[in-house]
Formats: sequence, structure tokens, C-alpha cells
Amino acid sequence: METEVVWGHSALTLVVDVGPDGPVGVRSLSTRERANEPGQTQALVEVLTATEGRAHVSHRFAETAVGRRLAYTGSTRDRTGAWHELRIRSWDEWTGLTAETSFRSVDGVSAFQARTRVTNEGPEPVLLLGITSLAMGLGRVDDLDVLTGDSEWLGESRWTRNPLRQSVPDLNLGRHGQDGRGCLAVTSRGTWSTGAHLPTGGLIDRTTGRAVLWQIEHNGPWRWEVGERRDGVAGLALLGPTDLDHQCATRLAPGASLTSVPVSVALGDNGQDSAIAALTAHRRALVRPHRDRTALPVVFNDYMNTLMGDPTTAKLLPLIDAAADAGAEVFCVDAGWYDDDGTWWDSVGGWEPSQTRFPRGIEEVLARIRGHGMVPGLWLEPEVIGVRSPVADKLPPEAFFQRDGVRVAEHGRYHLDLRHPRAVGHLDDVVDRLVEQLGVGYLKLDYNIDPGAGTDHAADSVGAGLLDHNRAHLAWLDRLLDRHPHLTLENCASGAMRMDYALLARLQLQSTSDQQDFLRYPPIAVAAPMSVLPEQAANWAYPQPDMSPEEIAYTMCTGILGRLYLSGHLDRMSPEQRDSVRDAVHVHRAIRADLATASPSWPLGLPGWDDPWLSLALRTGSSTYVAVWRRGGAAAVALSMPHLRGRAVRVEVLYPTHLPAWTYAWDPEAALLSVTSTGEPPAARLLRII
Repeated sequence: METEVVWGHSALTLVVDVGPDGPVGVRSLSTRERANEPGQTQALVEVLTATEGRAHVSHRFAETAVGRRLAYTGSTRDRTGAWHELRIRSWDEWTGLTAETSFRSVDGVSAFQARTRVTNEGPEPVLLLGITSLAMGLGRVDDLDVLTGDSEWLGESRWTRNPLRQSVPDLNLGRHGQDGRGCLAVTSRGTWSTGAHLPTGGLIDRTTGRAVLWQIEHNGPWRWEVGERRDGVAGLALLGPTDLDHQCATRLAPGASLTSVPVSVALGDNGQDSAIAALTAHRRALVRPHRDRTALPVVFNDYMNTLMGDPTTAKLLPLIDAAADAGAEVFCVDAGWYDDDGTWWDSVGGWEPSQTRFPRGIEEVLARIRGHGMVPGLWLEPEVIGVRSPVADKLPPEAFFQRDGVRVAEHGRYHLDLRHPRAVGHLDDVVDRLVEQLGVGYLKLDYNIDPGAGTDHAADSVGAGLLDHNRAHLAWLDRLLDRHPHLTLENCASGAMRMDYALLARLQLQSTSDQQDFLRYPPIAVAAPMSVLPEQAANWAYPQPDMSPEEIAYTMCTGILGRLYLSGHLDRMSPEQRDSVRDAVHVHRAIRADLATASPSWPLGLPGWDDPWLSLALRTGSSTYVAVWRRGGAAAVALSMPHLRGRAVRVEVLYPTHLPAWTYAWDPEAALLSVTSTGEPPAARLLRII
């Protein structure tokens, strides 16, 4: 009788316990051939139903009655190109529910993507209250640190690392003979998937250095949790929306199926940096092919600290000229281009260019952009219709989110329900007109409201309606890019309130914040590669004429080691200030191909919001690019670079080269680069270490 399934490739080995004496579950996960088994097996699939719930009462998605009974029925393997795939099937005789968990992994990368499909093969409907995408045991609680990321508008990507014991107390569970009932649970609610917390997390074993990172790939609500079992092992569960957290319950009729949201897990043997290197490589394999991935053009956007939603022909033309002179390759006209009276917030939805802002038509502005060889772009918030918009009455009520028959409104906007063909048809008409008639090649897709738990129209529950809408939104984006393959789409949601890999696997770049204070932006930019690929991380650099030379260099450094996202009143700058901006853009364009293959690390650790020094390193095969920001404190700092230990290195200053030099001293045995700044903060430098 088969008792285990072993699957993987040169960088990954997964062993699944399929024996008759316990639930189907992951026995071990390793970057090597085999790893130590964690002990008591955590069920691979947990299914919470209304009729049975949990076999052991708790607030966790563990020990569900159905999950305990799911018995192995078989597995299949496949390979498509570089992707290896495994499907594990199981069955619950009592309910007739079957589960199929699929694993996908790119050859040579120690990471995989997983999801679970539950099918009702029984004679009666089953009300599902939650299903895990993946559940597994991961090391002993006493040895683990947990990585968590908090986020909010203007304060995105704030990471902390703490002993797991601070959140999961030692209750002497072995003495009581039961698993724990509590857990560390991190959830996101509503439609801002990263509005409060990040769907990325991790566990790091302090004794072995083994690190596991995960991400939930959903553009709506989700949950991840870590709890302790009675054998001291940490149990991890990754889920999309649930009834407990998100009012999401699905009535599964006989023959019907429900598939969980996809999740990804990456592991490394040498701490956080080894796991993030694997997750970074895995993300690159997930992302949809697009010419933007190799071109990586510099984008100028007129909004941040510049026109701020008030574009006109008179204001834009000199700004377009200055952006082109600085080296921008895309020019995006942000919010306001459709507004005639200055009160556009609750009247959006038609997306027709203003005649008062552009007396000779917006075509004049777009032609000026194209005349400089730049791609013209426009801001768009497609999923909302203002309560004063004529479109609100042209579409049927069923084309909008509803609760108990009432159209949901939030901050003066209605929310389109993309399950409805009229809502989809409206958006298709808008985008096709902007692309085909105006020649727009770039759209900044913004999203500035959160309508709550979802819609109960034509849905088993309000959360189920939201889940179906979320998936319809992704399908709309897929069709849009199929129809316009050269169109570049930016993911924005009040900055980074929806920074997830359901969207980022499709869209080309991600606005990382709306933060307008250039002194507060660096910790956001430094932390961004924990959640998003460096080449997708659009970090704003908004130099201004009233800035000092060091301040201009400081804000430019914030953008260079990501996807340089330029703004600022370049048209009002002195020649010397323009030269500094132009130099930064030139440096970024010279190294951007390397950034698209690099792995991130943090020489000073993950950034704290108020840290006096910050640093981000992006490592390629031959070079390490290091950005350093001094915000205050002492004039010197030591950067840890263990990947260069024992090597003789050369430190080059890439930018700025026109400002007073800092000093650098390398200790190869300690793998420390001592950096001493001149002058007063704020100041920043971009280095290349070879």
C-alpha cells in the first residue's frame, strides 16, 4: 500500500503522507532530497462545513471534521515546460466531498504554488464555510520567528520579525493532550487586499536558518494563520475568504466545485534572504509575459506633488518637454483629465476628455507626448461610477454591488459588479476607445474605495458574491491584455492598497505608495521587494525646485532601485537641478536590466519606520547594487553583506557623483561595509559593489 508521495526537482522535495492511519498531509518540505519529518501530520486540506464544523473546537482552520476524514485516492504528475505539477486527490465518504490539491513549481526554484478544488460528489448540497488552499506543519514553535507585514495608506509595507512565542504562548499542550485553540491569525477584509496587512508572511528557524515565506494571491479578502499543535509543531493554514472572517459561505450543489485562491510558498536554508531569493524567482515565473518586462520604461506621472489632479494643456506642455529631456519614456496624465468643473470625485464613470481643460482637445497633449518619443498614458479608476455620473442611471441596478436590494455607495461612488455583462461591456468600450481612438499605450488603474464585505445579489452570501466579482475582475484584465497586448497597465489602489499577486501576475507595475513626504518614502521603497518584484515596484521620485541638491539626490535614490516613477516640477528647475535628475534617470536606465534579474537583501535588516539609516541591496551575478539613506543619527553605519564574505571588492558610487563624497571601508572577514557620510541628513547614495 502506498504510504507517501515524493515529488519535486533539483531545488525542491515535497513528501506527502498518504498512509491509512492519518489524514493526507505534508510530511516534509525541503530544498534537499529529504528533510526531517515534523511529527504529527497536519491535514493538507481543511474543509469547514455548516453541518459538521471542526472535530476539535477552536478558532483555527485546523482539525476540521471533513479534513480529518479525507482519505487519499490517488495522485498525478505532469510537466509543462519548466513547470512541474503534482495533483493529490482525496475523498470524504460521509459527505461525498472530494478534494484535489495541485502543486506547481518551476524547475530549479525552491518554491511552489498551490490551490485546492473541492467537489460535491454526494447526493445533497453542502454549505462550505471555508477551505484551505494549503495547510502544513512547519517547525517547532519554540525555535521560530514570525515575519509579518502591516500596511495602510501612506504607511505601506511595515515589517516586523518577532519570536512566534510572543503571539502563540506556551500552554503545555502535551500535558492536556490537545492541540491549541488559538493562533496568530492575520486577515484582510473587503476589497483592499493589502489595506491593513500584507498577504505575505514567513517563519524563520533561529537554530537552523531554515526560512519559509508565503503569499496569498487574491485580489480580495484572505486569512493566514499559525497555531501550535500538542507536539510543539507550528501549523500553517493559508486561505482565501471564509465565513468566519468575511461572510463568505458557498452552497455547493451535487456535482458543483469550488476552487480556493492560489497561494505560493518559498523556502531557503540560510535565513530570510535565501527564501526571498526563491520567492522572487518564483514571482518572475508567475508574471504574465509582456514587452514591458524587458523594456522597463521610465514613467513620468504628473500627479504626485505636481499637478495633483489638476491637469490642463498649459500646465502639461512644458512638463512634458521637461520629462522628455530628463529621459522619461512614458508620460501619464493622472486624475482630472475628464473633469470640467473641478468636482469630479463623485461624477466619474464616463471617462470623456474635458473640453475646458484642453481647449484644443486632449489630442494636442497626447501628440506632444508622442512627439518626444514617449508613450502617452492616462489615469483610470474603472471599477467605480460616481453617484452623480450619468452612467449610474444608464446601467441596470444588477450591474452594481448591492446589499438587500440597495445599491452600495462608498465615498460618493458606486461599485461595478464585473459578474454582470453590462458592467464589463461598459469598461471594454471605455478602454477600447482610449486605446484605439486616442492612442493611449499606458493606463494607471486606480482604486480608491472599499465597499465592504461584498454583494449579496445573485450569490449564496455577501462574501461569495465578492469572491465571484474578484475572479470576474481578473478575467476582465486577462481579456483586456489579450485584446491589447502592447498596453501597459499599472496597478494602483490609493497607492498600494491592493498589492497582491492575483493582480501583479497580470499587471506590469505597482505603485508602492501615495506618500507625499520624500523623507518618509524610503522605508516603503526599501521594504517593497518583500511583496513585489523590484522591476514592478514603482517607487515615486518627485524632485522639486525648492529642494537642496542633497534632497534631490535623496528622492531620486528612492526611485532608482525599483521601477523609477518620476514626478515633480521639472519644468521649473534650474539647469543644475535638471542635470541631477537627468543623471539619476541615466543611471537607472543603465542598470534596470540587472534589477530585473536581481534578488533583494537588507544590509541593515528590514526597515523600521523611523530608522535613522536605511539600506536595500539588489544582488545580481556580478554586482551588488546598494542604496543607502541617512535620515538622522550618527554619521556612520556598517552594512552587513554576508554573500561577499572573504572577497576583495570595489565600491563605486553610481549616483550622485556631483555631491561631496562619502567614505567606504570594507572588512572582508566580517563582511561589513562601513559607510561614513559627509554633511547633514537627509542624504542618500547609490553604490555598486563588484
